[in-house]
Amino acid sequence: MARIHIALVVDELEPSIADYNQRLGAEPVVVVAGRYALWRTAEVNLSVTVGSGGEGRLRHLGFEDDAAQEMTESRDVNGITWEQFSAEQQAREIAAIYGHFGIDQR
Repeated sequence: MARIHIALVVDELEPSIADYNQRLGAEPVVVVAGRYALWRTAEVNLSVTVGSGGEGRLRHLGFEDDAAQEMTESRDVNGITWEQFSAEQQAREIAAIYGHFGIDQR
């Protein structure tokens, strides 16, 4: 199964979690306190990362695909980065970036 992935930069994590919980009708499956949250529904894989400058901007798009053999990245004609990965590959990337400390996997 493949689902669209949307990655955003946000100003503050907690207000973003509250907003996207309501919009998606789901809670995040991973939260890194003050830094990152990930939602996974049947339709979408949405991640938000706290960043400076350009809050509310698109980081990249992609597809979570159970059949992905490896995490890949490419750019489309408009310069937008697209990733393709499995849930397991994404979990490894999250752990590599944030470590296991502070990760709340729900």
